[in-house]
Amino acid sequence: MITKTIKASEIEKDWYVADAEDKILGRFASEIAQILRGKHKPSFSPNMDMGDFVIVVNAEKIRVSGNKEKNKTYFRHSGYPGGTTFTDFDHLRRTYPERIIENAVKGMLPKNKLGRAIMKHLKVYVGADHPHSAQEPKQLDI
Repeated sequence: MITKTIKASEIEKDWYVADAEDKILGRFASEIAQILRGKHKPSFSPNMDMGDFVIVVNAEKIRVSGNKEKNKTYFRHSGYPGGTTFTDFDHLRRTYPERIIENAVKGMLPKNKLGRAIMKHLKVYVGADHPHSAQEPKQLDI
């Protein structure tokens, strides 16, 4: 039996809309990462960008379990000595709620050039509106 490899020109990318309202962050992000990566397709290849585009709406209404609402912190480093910055979950939700989902999904993708390319297929928006209606996205039930 011969294994057929798919060419980059044969890859079809669909658009999906996922509503983050009242979803648990980790479980929601893992489902999104699977779709972005293309693991739901029978022609999945780990070295190619096979995934679809995902639009996430209502990013500010995502939930976390346990005490993460008060205790979860996000770490950044500027590259300079003493350049560490810690941001708590509540502050990030008030200022940039889309970054919560982006950070969670980014942590579940490969840490290489492919992962950075896949991350560009994720579109996260605050509120229920998005500017991608021309792509006719399908509703994604997670």
